[in-house]
Amino acid sequence: MNPLETVAATGVFTSAWLLIAIPLAVFAILLLAGKASNSWGHWLGTASILASFVLGIVMFVKMLALSPDERSIDLHLFDFLQTGPLNVDFGILLDPLSMLFLLLVTGVGSLIFIYSIGYMAEDPNRRRFFAYLNLFVASMLTLVLANNYLLLFFGWEGVGLASYLLISFWQQRHTAALAGKKAFVANRIGDLGLLVGMFAIFSQIGSLNFVDVDAAIGGVSGNWVTLIGFCLLLAACGKSAQVPLQSWLLDAMEGPTPVSALIHAATMVTAGVYLIVRAGSVYQLSEAAAIAVSIVGAVTLIFGAWIGSAKDDIKKVLAGSTMSQIGYMMLAAAIGPAGAVFAIFHLITHGAFKANMFLGAGSIMHGMNDSVNMREFGALAKAMPWTFYTFAIGYLAIIGFPGLSGFYSKDHIIVVAWERSWVLGAVAMFGAFLTAYYMTRLMTMTFLGNKRWRDDQHPHESPAVMVVPLVILSAAAIVLGVLMNSWIQDWLGPVTGMEPEPTSLLHVPWQGWATLALVAIGVVLGYLLFRNEVPREAPAANPLVAAGRRDLFQDDFNDLVLVRGGGAVVNVVGALDTVAVDGLLVGATSGLSKAVGKGFSKLQSGYVRNYAMAMVVGTVAVGVVLILGRLA
Repeated sequence: MNPLETVAATGVFTSAWLLIAIPLAVFAILLLAGKASNSWGHWLGTASILASFVLGIVMFVKMLALSPDERSIDLHLFDFLQTGPLNVDFGILLDPLSMLFLLLVTGVGSLIFIYSIGYMAEDPNRRRFFAYLNLFVASMLTLVLANNYLLLFFGWEGVGLASYLLISFWQQRHTAALAGKKAFVANRIGDLGLLVGMFAIFSQIGSLNFVDVDAAIGGVSGNWVTLIGFCLLLAACGKSAQVPLQSWLLDAMEGPTPVSALIHAATMVTAGVYLIVRAGSVYQLSEAAAIAVSIVGAVTLIFGAWIGSAKDDIKKVLAGSTMSQIGYMMLAAAIGPAGAVFAIFHLITHGAFKANMFLGAGSIMHGMNDSVNMREFGALAKAMPWTFYTFAIGYLAIIGFPGLSGFYSKDHIIVVAWERSWVLGAVAMFGAFLTAYYMTRLMTMTFLGNKRWRDDQHPHESPAVMVVPLVILSAAAIVLGVLMNSWIQDWLGPVTGMEPEPTSLLHVPWQGWATLALVAIGVVLGYLLFRNEVPREAPAANPLVAAGRRDLFQDDFNDLVLVRGGGAVVNVVGALDTVAVDGLLVGATSGLSKAVGKGFSKLQSGYVRNYAMAMVVGTVAVGVVLILGRLA
C-alpha cells in the first residue's frame, strides 16, 4: 500500500500538524492574555502538551500496525518557499525516528509540565513560564518532525530562542541573565555550521528534503560530503553541548529546575544527536566526518564525567552528567547503522532517568530552601523518602545496574565502540567507571551520612503534583531497557539501514562484564570517600579536582582566546582601518582632490575681462598652431 493511501485511509496522520499548532497556539494565547491568565494559564499550558502526547500515542499505535516499508509518511502541508531552483515545502515526516522523538518530547515533557505546576506555584510569572515552555515544545516538535533541513532549521532556531527565554527567566538575577546570553551566543556558532551545511547540500543536490538528500548524496564528491559532515557536527556540538561548544550547559542551571529537566532530557541537547542520526547517509560516506563525531563524543563523555566528579552543586553534577551521556550517544551515532540505533536507544532511556533525577534535584531544592550545595545536605533519605527512592532508581539506571534501562542501552554503545576501535571502547568503559563514581558521590553526600542542614533548612517531602511525575519516570527507567532492547532494532532498522541482530536479555558480552566490574569499583570508591563526615566548606583540592571545579577552564579559554583574543584582533583591524583605509586611502584621495580643486580654482577669478583675455589668447594660440601645421 502506498504511504499516502495509508494516510487517507486512517485519517489520523493528516492531523500531524496539530502536534505543533496546539502548543504554538497556547504560547500565543498566554502571551496575549497577559496577567488575565495567571489563574488558569498553567492548566492550559499543561493541557496543550497532554493533547499533543495523546495524539502522538494514537499515531504511534497506528504506525505499529503498518508494515515496515509503510512507516515513512511524508505529509505535505503547503509550499513554504519557492524561488528559482529552490522549492521547499512545509512538510511533516512521520517515520520511526521522528515518532520516537515525538513520544519523548511530549511524554517526558508532559510530566515536566505537571511537575512545574507545583514547582512554580509561588512564582508571580508562572503563566509566562508556561508560555515559554509551550514555545520550547512547539519548536522542538518542528525540529524533529520536519521533512527538510530548512524547516528543521526554523525549529532549531526556535529551540535556541526558547532556551534563552527560559534559562534567563529569572532575569532579575544577574547570573541568570548572563547564562541566557551565553547559551544564545554559543548556539549561534553552531547554527552557522548548520547554515553552511545546508548551503553545501543545496549547491550539490539542489534540494533540502531529507529523502532527496539521502537518495542523491552518493553522487556527491567525497570532499563535499566531508565538508557537509563537519558542518553538521559543528551544529550538533552547539545544541548538544559537546566539546568545544559545551561551556553554556553548566551555566544553564540558572534557570528554573523544570527547564533544566526539559533541556537535558527531552529537548535541546538531544537535537544534535537527532541531526547526526538523521544525516546518517552523510556519515556512512565520509570516514573522516564519522571519526570526528566519535572523537568529539569520546572527549566530551570524559570531560562531562570529570566535571561531575568535582562539583558540589547537585544540578551542575547532573549537568556534567548530561554532557557525558550525550557524549556516549555522539560517540555511537556515526558508527554505522547499529551505532545510530543504540545512540537513539540510550537517548530514550536517558530521557527518562535524567528527567527523573533533575526533577528529583528540584524536589530537594523545594525541601531545602532552594539550596543546591550537597555539602549542606546529608541524611535526606528519611526526610524525603519518595524523592530518595525515585532518585535512587535513576541513579541505578544511569550507572548501568543490571536489568535497568541504562544497563542495556549503554552496554550496546560500549560494544559497538569496541568493534570500531579499542581506544573508543576503552574510553567508553572508563566513562562508565567515572559515572558510577560521581553518581555514588552525589547519592552519598545528598541522602546518606549525617545531616548537615543549615538552621533555616527544614527538609520535607514535595507535594503530590511533584512526586507523581517522579514515580512515573522512575518506573520508565526500570522497564524501558527490557521493553526496547530487541524491539528498537526492528523499529529503527528501516530508517538507519541496520539489520536486526538476535539479542537476549540474559546474554552479556565480555565488554558488559568488564564494564560491570569497573562500575562496582566506582560505586565502592564513591561510597568510601564520602560516607563519613563531609565538611561544610570545600577543602583544598588536588589539581584534577580543581580543574573540574573550574569547568576544565572552559570559561578561561573562551575569555582568553575568544573574548580577549577576538578583542585584540578587532583592535588591530580597527587600527588598520584607521591608518590604511581612513588615513592613506580615504585621506590621500581626498587630499589629492582638494589640491587639484584648489589649483583649478585659481583659474576662476570671477572677472569678465580675464575670461575675455583667456578666450583671445586661446584663439590666437589655436590659430598659430594651425598656421604652423599648414606651413609644415
